[in-house]
Amino acid sequence: MKLTLRFFAVALPLLLAACVPQTVRMKGDAGLLNAQVAREQALAHVDHWMLQGRLGISNGKDGGSGSFSWTQKGEQYEFVLRGPAISGMDFRLSGGPDGALLEGLKGGPLRGPDAEALMRKALGWEVPLGDLRAWVLGLRADSGPADLSFGENRLPSLLQQDGWTVDYRAWDSTRQPPLPTKVYAGKPPYTVKLAIESWQFQ
Repeated sequence: MKLTLRFFAVALPLLLAACVPQTVRMKGDAGLLNAQVAREQALAHVDHWMLQGRLGISNGKDGGSGSFSWTQKGEQYEFVLRGPAISGMDFRLSGGPDGALLEGLKGGPLRGPDAEALMRKALGWEVPLGDLRAWVLGLRADSGPADLSFGENRLPSLLQQDGWTVDYRAWDSTRQPPLPTKVYAGKPPYTVKLAIESWQFQ
């Protein structure tokens, strides 16, 4: 069964659509890059966490939004999307190294070898879920070279990797190390926008 993003046919909420991007960016000097390496080392083994917030998606033509939760327990994950964009239905993506399961489809659950392949088959999405696991923490993924620019807060502002541009719009600097609270990832025509309302670590 082939689905498209048409079931997400509602406008993105103002929370995700009206934010003004950071305009001051600078290439990393030795101090900034060393601080980023320290952040990455501090978070390298943090693999049990849960975040909640708002999600906006678009394929350049169709788009929508909803609330979401993402639970990571080592290599096992569960991603749940809720909201009026999907007529009150919950979509649940779960899995790990042995495969992925997508529930909430009208035709019943769908299984696949991995989350990215399953989302591509079921929804027509191109979402780098493996890399996003690192990006959502403000880290460079281990999938290849990455270019970083930093904002006035001396935290990553723009990350370019695997053909995607990750724009960090806001950070929670009360945490040590700081964590992103607004993450926009784009690779034309796809965009994924996360507004993170809470982080929990185990």
